[in-house]
Amino acid sequence: MAFKLSISLALLAILVLVVGSEAGGIAVYWGQNGNEGTLAETCATGNYDYVILAFLPTFGNGQTPMINLAGHCDPYSNGCTKLSPDIKSCQVKGIKVMLSIGGGAGSYYLTSKEDAKQVANYLWNNFLGGNSSSRPLGPAVLDGIDFDIEGGTDQHWDDLARFLSAYSKQGKKVHLTAAPQCPFPDAWVGNALQTGLFDYVWVQFYNNPPCQFSGDIANLEDAWKQWISSIPAQKIFLGLPAAPDAAGSGFVPVADLTSKVLPAIKGSAKYGGVMLWSKYYDDQTGYSKSIKSRV
Repeated sequence: MAFKLSISLALLAILVLVVGSEAGGIAVYWGQNGNEGTLAETCATGNYDYVILAFLPTFGNGQTPMINLAGHCDPYSNGCTKLSPDIKSCQVKGIKVMLSIGGGAGSYYLTSKEDAKQVANYLWNNFLGGNSSSRPLGPAVLDGIDFDIEGGTDQHWDDLARFLSAYSKQGKKVHLTAAPQCPFPDAWVGNALQTGLFDYVWVQFYNNPPCQFSGDIANLEDAWKQWISSIPAQKIFLGLPAAPDAAGSGFVPVADLTSKVLPAIKGSAKYGGVMLWSKYYDDQTGYSKSIKSRV
């Protein structure tokens, strides 16, 4: 009997491994359109496993860091502290909530290792597990920091990652994620990603014709293989626009995603799922709901 039980448990473990390697989640960016619903409503849809707050576009080089959540709240009057209960409601559901630093338009760059240390200290005390009298999002403790670096310089992002990661020793783990462009290596955070400190990397397979889906899977598949074999991250995600209008190029119709793209990449041990830009565009198309059972 004991022998049969151990065989059953072994088979169950194998099944969990097989199923686990196939199962992916959906990450979504929220915060850049006041008409995309509240953060609490976003998490209540049940469609997302990760919600990334966009953005903290001003920091580094001695600048006063400033969050920008578009029409959702006014940080200048401490209006974004009202998001704290929403953040906690997401986390209670098991959804990780990250703060994205950078973005497509902003004023950010790191001038030195010391500058990176100061920015890490600011992020820890104002958004993570530290203490500050001026926490922009209130007392809620975010799950980590997302690097969406698309400008400035390519210097010291590896230092920032190391300083942030070190704070994990003080209690709650600080998850690190990144949104590099699909041409490999990424021009901005390529060095940082080699630290091996990033948990989830959602690669932007859009606005990049050489490696995005164009009806033919070959370019995307080649780029995907390079990412999963070259980056020491826990999971790699396929970053996509949630609607044709969400990006200049790279939108993948649901039918193509489920029949061509996902079957080509889901077998990877590092496959983590799909990242979508953004909640506002996802509301227009219902993209996440259409793909959730296939991701």
